[in-house]
Amino acid sequence: MDAGLPAIAAEIVIGLPESRSQSAAGVVTWNRAGVAFAALAANGIEIRLDRPIAVAATRTPDTAPSSRGPDWIRFNPRDLDGHALDRLRAWLELAYRRAGE
Repeated sequence: MDAGLPAIAAEIVIGLPESRSQSAAGVVTWNRAGVAFAALAANGIEIRLDRPIAVAATRTPDTAPSSRGPDWIRFNPRDLDGHALDRLRAWLELAYRRAGE
């Protein structure tokens, strides 16, 4: 898959109703009802999850804690294989649902 992380993340988020994006300083941030749930920059995507899920997610490949806080992870896969795509989709959809609560 050659689409790359930015294109795939945007494709996933476009399918989520009520999501909005804004771009500043090279970072695209997606929000729902004014609550940010993901931010894409040159060094990967940061996604806001429930804290226990974020902690568990940091134990998966290409994932690390984010400087945005304990509810956020940074995901920067070297290869967007099926497993990485599944994690990206699941985490973005979860973050989106969480932002709507």
